[in-house]
Amino acid sequence: MTDKYAVIGNPIAHSKSPQIHAMFAQQTGQDISYEAILSPPDGFAATVERLRKEGYKGCSITVPFKFGAFLAATRLSECAQAAKAVNTLKFDDHTVFGDNTDGVGLVRDIENNLGFPLKGLRVLLMGAGGATYGTVLPLLDAGVELNVVNRTLDKAQQLGKAFTARGRIAVFGYTGLDGKTFDCVINATSSGLSGEMPPLPRDIFAPGALAYDMMYGRETPFMKFAREQGAAIVSDGLGMLVEQAAESFYIWRGVRPDTAPVIAALRLP
Repeated sequence: MTDKYAVIGNPIAHSKSPQIHAMFAQQTGQDISYEAILSPPDGFAATVERLRKEGYKGCSITVPFKFGAFLAATRLSECAQAAKAVNTLKFDDHTVFGDNTDGVGLVRDIENNLGFPLKGLRVLLMGAGGATYGTVLPLLDAGVELNVVNRTLDKAQQLGKAFTARGRIAVFGYTGLDGKTFDCVINATSSGLSGEMPPLPRDIFAPGALAYDMMYGRETPFMKFAREQGAAIVSDGLGMLVEQAAESFYIWRGVRPDTAPVIAALRLP
């Protein structure tokens, strides 16, 4: 029998996940189906329970349900516990395993696909929301010198305290960045959706720096700014999307797909 999986979100019609997992399945010979499911804002728990009863083996979780998925899980990975958010659920007979593969996807895209080793680098992470929490632990594990900036300083400070046991994170408001440079600047805010540019100083990029925006499918103001300010590498988050999906696929199937041809296929016009 074909094993069933799905991605749950609201909205969900734009999701590339069904296309990505179809390519993974074809490549690895896995007999699975994968569909997009729209859940009502107040009906996420019921949607998960319905899928379990219908024999689904797991699901991906996207906006705005990652916190709800955290609450729905009966067992959590270390990354999910640290992030307080889940993007991958795996259903077994009596357990719901929750993981967060976003940070692993980010680090793999930067190091493997972009060829940009992170160990020892000064990294600036913009934002203190769910996307940031999901990526802090894998970035720390990659050996970076981590800095977080947020418009609301106390939210950045809360994030720093949340990860105290795992390593020191320097936190700033944007005015605290004056005179500082970084080897890698990552935009984990949703500013690209509204066409806004975070208030970064112009000399923020160190020589050879990477500018990375988690948004994909468009040239964001941050990416344009980075090109104008001489960042050596400028990337959107499409590779992160595929890499986090590949990690979910591995959690479910025990098989690791080759992400390069999938990223290349999605880049085609």
